[in-house]
Amino acid sequence: MDITTRRNFLQYSAILGAGLGVGGLSAAQTAPAGGRRSQLFNFDWKFQAGDAADASAPGLDDSGWRQLDLPHDFQIEQPWDQSAGAARGFKAMGTGWYRKRFKGEPAWKGKKVLLDFEGLMLYGDVWLNGRKVADIDYGYLGAEVDVSQAVNYDGDNLLAVRASTGGTRQSRWYTGGGLFRDVHLLVKEPVSIARHGVFVTTPVVSEQAAEVAVQVELDGVSGKRLDVAVRTSILAPDGSRVSHTTTPAPQGIRLAVVTVAVPPLRVPAPRLWSCETPQLYTAEVTVLLDGRPVDQVSEQFGIRSIAFSRESGFRLNGKKVFLQGISNHHDLGALGAAVYERAIERMFVRLKEFGFNHVRTSHNPYSTSFLRLADKHGILIVDELADKWSESEYWAGQKPFSQLWYRILPEWVRRDRNHPSVILWSLGNELQVREAWAGFPTGDWGVTTYKILDTLLKRFDSTRNTTVAMFPARANAAMRSSADFHTRLAPPELSLVTEVASFNYQYPAYQAYLQQAPHLIIYQSEAATSTLTGAFYGMDRDKMVGLAYWGAVEYWGESHGWPRKGWNFSFFSHTMEPYPQAYLVKAAFADAPLVRIGVADGAGETLEWNDVQVGKTPVSSHWNWPEGSQQSLFTYTNADEVELLVNGKSCGTQPNPRGDALSRNIIYWKAVPYGSGGTLTAVARTGGREVARHELHTAGKALALQIESEAADWRAGGMDLHYLKIRAVDRQGRVVPVARDEITVDVSGAAQLLALDNGDHSTDAVFTVKGTRLHNGFAQAILRSGRAPGVVNVKVTAAGLTAAVKVLRTDRSRSWAAAPAPT
Repeated sequence: MDITTRRNFLQYSAILGAGLGVGGLSAAQTAPAGGRRSQLFNFDWKFQAGDAADASAPGLDDSGWRQLDLPHDFQIEQPWDQSAGAARGFKAMGTGWYRKRFKGEPAWKGKKVLLDFEGLMLYGDVWLNGRKVADIDYGYLGAEVDVSQAVNYDGDNLLAVRASTGGTRQSRWYTGGGLFRDVHLLVKEPVSIARHGVFVTTPVVSEQAAEVAVQVELDGVSGKRLDVAVRTSILAPDGSRVSHTTTPAPQGIRLAVVTVAVPPLRVPAPRLWSCETPQLYTAEVTVLLDGRPVDQVSEQFGIRSIAFSRESGFRLNGKKVFLQGISNHHDLGALGAAVYERAIERMFVRLKEFGFNHVRTSHNPYSTSFLRLADKHGILIVDELADKWSESEYWAGQKPFSQLWYRILPEWVRRDRNHPSVILWSLGNELQVREAWAGFPTGDWGVTTYKILDTLLKRFDSTRNTTVAMFPARANAAMRSSADFHTRLAPPELSLVTEVASFNYQYPAYQAYLQQAPHLIIYQSEAATSTLTGAFYGMDRDKMVGLAYWGAVEYWGESHGWPRKGWNFSFFSHTMEPYPQAYLVKAAFADAPLVRIGVADGAGETLEWNDVQVGKTPVSSHWNWPEGSQQSLFTYTNADEVELLVNGKSCGTQPNPRGDALSRNIIYWKAVPYGSGGTLTAVARTGGREVARHELHTAGKALALQIESEAADWRAGGMDLHYLKIRAVDRQGRVVPVARDEITVDVSGAAQLLALDNGDHSTDAVFTVKGTRLHNGFAQAILRSGRAPGVVNVKVTAAGLTAAVKVLRTDRSRSWAAAPAPT
């Protein structure tokens, strides 16, 4: 949480006062009688893998169950299983049970007591005190559960949750399993702000002034004539109040939820939200009943304008922006599907470092923390609801699409609509080639279903466009194997009616599509990493929206064969370490001059996937090879030319082949003499002047281990992570890329070792152990802070190597205890 958000939340807590009465509640989470009160409910759960008889019964003896804290993905802890299938990551399908005990409070009587499950993989059910209180049918969105009639206000309560990964064919990728996102307990007054009940838009935006529109939805006033008013304040990024108003709520409205339209609020000289300057304002909304505050919600938002058009693709605040992004699944490497803010934030920081500005959330809603951090870091989001609109196959719901769509779509939009990072709603993916995937049986490849979904969506947000990502086929579901695929370049029928035409791959056909349908606003919703930067340079970047590289970060599932555990035709490993090709993308995306050496590390691989040719040439960035060998390599650069030198001796100079979109910024060097090693140098020049340099040095024998911390700050409170890079180094401190030593990591003090990983996507090891083998001289340890601040001692050992020791500290002043409550 940034300083401003934390201050605002603490101010809100001070207004509401003290005391929720649940064990472990911090001061920042308390409020007096009459206010909204929230507790992070992630700690002290019991877990049992598999189904268990009477697991929802309060009297069940669970003393033998494992104790753990959320978030938790039980599937990532399971052994890899070749028989389980490649699509879902060689992990067996199954169930898991969670139980948690807590005490009720008499002061809650007469109020609404709610449990907020942000997510449950893949879906499941909830019991309180042996009474079933909810089905969570679409786990990517979770649910709010009203337990006011089931809670024991005067004593002990037993909460039980059953999670199921569903059937194998319900997903095409690794989903994880369990309570993989945050859970909160929420207590509020009957007259209060509804779930996701504050909607903030900025209909008028300029550098001189902005107009902020706020809509507030209220519970507890339907059909009543109560003296209710809504007080709204707009706080600037520095916390100062820049505008405010008080608005009476309408009386006698018989709708279940009553809407209050707040008069427009003027903000002079606004600080606009953009990728470069992601300034965030706060709308602080207080509900007054008979002049007394009874509820308050704070929503962050950005003042910005967005527009899509055929002429310029996408504009942010009136300026052309080309989306340079990734399209990935939701797992976070060794953590599996479990959502930790630190894991998301380090990914955003790395992506921006390489020039990326965009993520498409394939193919489901990501966590609210993901969007909150995208707001903070200026990442543009295409927010996606689902994969297929199916009754069974590739549908992740506990009930069919036809029974859930009208419930999950409003929840999704209302949850995410205040995030300035969200610029486009995507309703589905690659569904227009089979009628069974395309929604209602209307015989038009999903066109009618899209129009129905779009109409409902616009009821809750009319400020953004909608789209559906197309399977790489032509009209009439013509696939690559169809005779007319190459002769009749007609765009899919569904793409002709979506507000933005999103095409997975197929960028060479875009101009032909435009000849037939000039109105199309084209976005390459998936680009093949095998094209490297060809997909980027092959688009009309002045008139098109942008692109998202499919699987730019390795993810679990959709493996192309054992022992690989997932997709690995990527620019970044699942540890977020960049492969050399990532620097090629950076050379295209970023303005700073660069050069990077990549040594070909074996033959490339090409195969057909989703009717598209994909693959990757293994490339390494080290200079430790067999003595006397010759190596083929690439230099990636955005400069005019590169000179290559081996131990100071020039191998020649080659120009950047900018005339070819597929070869641009890539220079190939064949049979470069390795000799007995030494130094390999690439010097990049533009206009005859050196602008960048990259060197590789031959490392000696591994003698010691080295620990590198990724971040200086680490918060107590039990929810923050700390990432450590562990490497083997030689006498000169150079990383030894061929080291394969077995290491052991010991952690003591105010943290625990959460996962140990070596970045090998073909690993057979699970990540919840304290030992692993270095891969390319590298391993990664992920530590989770304890709830109390303190010292953390880390020691890494390996036979024959000098051990590495690091002392860390978690900080109370940045504790997760002050995390914002759900709204």
